[in-house]
Amino acid sequence: MTQNPVPDAPDSDPTRPTALARRLRREILTGVLPPGSPIKERDHAERLGVSRTPLREAVRVLAQEGLVTLRPLRSPVVADPGLAEVLDEIAVLRRLELFGGELACAHATADEIAHIARLAEAVARDHATGDRLDVFDLDMEMHRAIVAAGHNPALARTHGEYLARLWRIRFLSASTRTDAERVLHDHRGMIEALVARDAARMLAHIDSHFDGLTRNVATHFRTEGRERPGGMAEDGP
Repeated sequence: MTQNPVPDAPDSDPTRPTALARRLRREILTGVLPPGSPIKERDHAERLGVSRTPLREAVRVLAQEGLVTLRPLRSPVVADPGLAEVLDEIAVLRRLELFGGELACAHATADEIAHIARLAEAVARDHATGDRLDVFDLDMEMHRAIVAAGHNPALARTHGEYLARLWRIRFLSASTRTDAERVLHDHRGMIEALVARDAARMLAHIDSHFDGLTRNVATHFRTEGRERPGGMAEDGP
């Protein structure tokens, strides 16, 4: 699966699969294409002014990221996982990031730590007034960079897959977040832990980060009326 759900650089050709995937990804993340909506090949190819082949490849990329669900002999649909599935994946991602944070404290280079610190500073600078999706991309890039700094390619690959699958729900849950100061505090703590090679402190801030994520995701599902595992709201008040 792809490790980088948000491309690092613009694609000059809007008909290429990578550029199409970027556009569709943004439409999914911002709700232009809502969960469960079909992605009809002919309609979207016409709308985007492209042939079906690059569109089909772009949809495959999004399916690998967990943003789209492929269906035999039917149009793909925008993924719509239930709360139980999302929480299971968050639990795995937490363990991956804890392991990655511990390894990063032991193995990150000075240049890698400086790069991670710059990403954290950019998130802190722009979180209140910047483009929500751009800031979110920077936030997720920081998390990827921490795990990558552990220098365990198998871990980085698996982490990238889970991060991609949770991209949309993390973005949506971030929009309901009321604890931005705690999140930024955790970011600062992670950087300080890396500089000090303090694995225990790093793990404490990652755990705090994921406790907040779990609360925010549950709040998002509750707000949407989709608390049951199958995505249906509980009966009653």
